[in-house]
Amino acid sequence: MFFNLPTLLTWARIAAIPLIVGVYYIDLPLAQANLIATVLFIVFALTDWADGYLARKLNQTSAFGAFLDPVADKFLVCACVLALVHMDRADVFVALIIIGREIAISSLREWMAIIGATKSVAVHMIGKAKTMVQMIAIPFLLFDGRLLGLIDTRVWGTWLIWIAAVLTVWSMVYYLQKALPEIRARSR
Repeated sequence: MFFNLPTLLTWARIAAIPLIVGVYYIDLPLAQANLIATVLFIVFALTDWADGYLARKLNQTSAFGAFLDPVADKFLVCACVLALVHMDRADVFVALIIIGREIAISSLREWMAIIGATKSVAVHMIGKAKTMVQMIAIPFLLFDGRLLGLIDTRVWGTWLIWIAAVLTVWSMVYYLQKALPEIRARSR
């Protein structure tokens, strides 16, 4: 279903991208733009949990929703990481790791689906941990200030985005190792 409530929440994550990035292109003080972008990111990131919960609760799961959900997550994360690189709040190497992994694993999953081996690349806890760390690092880096007067979000966000990059590589290696037996069997 293209337009049930859970799928609309997923579409909202995609629609949020120009809002989050666009905040930096309007005439606002930087601290205010940072706060708005951070709040928007958090609100729309929470729709990732909400759409899955509602799809199950309302019995509105669909193949299209299952496809769109991870795509929306990847768009949101990649767009924000690129914006952070542009603002010199994240290293380009981190962006290459995160975006490269998303392309590689999405392609791997597509190929595994074609050959009927999707279970070998099913979502794993390493991938979930990577996503969780990214979803904390990004708003910290968007905020780029002192939270509650105590937490330097640039420092914490930088550490967390590098931890996310390490988890990104680890999860990619994990998924590739899981797929390797199928890859070997198909290449003979």
